[in-house]
Amino acid sequence: MSYDDTKALREFAEAQLINYPLLSDQDSVVIKQYGILNTLVSKDDAFIYGIPYPGVFVCDEGGRVVSKFFHDSYKKRESPETLIDAALGHIQIEDDLPQTSGGESGIAITAAIRGGDGSLRQGIIRQLIVRFRLKDGLHLYGAPVPSGLTATKVTILGPNGLHTLPTRYPPTTPLHHKTLGIDLHVWSNEVDIVVPFYPAEDLATEAEVPLQPFATIDFEVCYQACNEDACLLPQTQRFSIELPLDVVDVPGLSIHRGHGQRESDYDSTPAMRRLIWRKIRSNPLRLLKLAWKTSRLKRHAKKHQDKKKTFSKELAFYYLLFYFINTINRNSTFNFSFIKETSILFI
Repeated sequence: MSYDDTKALREFAEAQLINYPLLSDQDSVVIKQYGILNTLVSKDDAFIYGIPYPGVFVCDEGGRVVSKFFHDSYKKRESPETLIDAALGHIQIEDDLPQTSGGESGIAITAAIRGGDGSLRQGIIRQLIVRFRLKDGLHLYGAPVPSGLTATKVTILGPNGLHTLPTRYPPTTPLHHKTLGIDLHVWSNEVDIVVPFYPAEDLATEAEVPLQPFATIDFEVCYQACNEDACLLPQTQRFSIELPLDVVDVPGLSIHRGHGQRESDYDSTPAMRRLIWRKIRSNPLRLLKLAWKTSRLKRHAKKHQDKKKTFSKELAFYYLLFYFINTINRNSTFNFSFIKETSILFI
């Protein structure tokens, strides 16, 4: 569902070979009823006001919502694999996924990257899945734990430019440990802990192709288990998985072309023109406010740039002045190299 017109949705569906219905909500009536109107976009943002938060409701065959995924920006999106797992009610770890393993006696750990065949693309959310398989009689601690014990935790350590979302832990089961006389929250048999993450900024951007072909995901797994008799020692293990970096899909608009990304075959320009005209007709005053706001920002940017140029000219003048003074008075103890380094720093 989007606020685009029916013609835009029909053309897009035909170009992308989409065989399920796309719903048009031009006035954002249903979007508001569902409570998903993007409130980060104000009415002064004339052409994009009315868009929903990007997200997905996952429903079962009876139409009941079983899961939902929503974000504050279109630059964060779930992968199709995540939606399939949500619909099925369990996470699939195929043998061909990028993965590694570890653990100790009685506890097997498999860590895998789910989504996009293991590739990283700007804004597309992947999942680090850490699966514990516990021997019968062993229990893994979940938070909270009594003082002195260690709750299970998965932490992504790097690289820079990798953003993580809140870790998803399955529900725990209460356990009263008779020998120790304490109450615990535990998992048994098999448990999946999921850390959603996505690349951005230095690692991947829609403005240019990836600067490196691969990225190494470093992460740490901390856990502690117990049996009926005692608590085992806490464990910390570190893992690494190397993933290829891929370009991102961008709309067929001139502003997105020429950056080396995977450009859509569907030309969005006619739909954008209709959208702009529709917004103008519905509220001409809003368009004028947007034009004034844009003009003000441009004037502010130009003023800042002119001020920076003036400062650079003044700095160059003093640079030359010190240069001539140093040339004339060669016996001067003045450190010219300091001025040179400082001027470069300020420029």
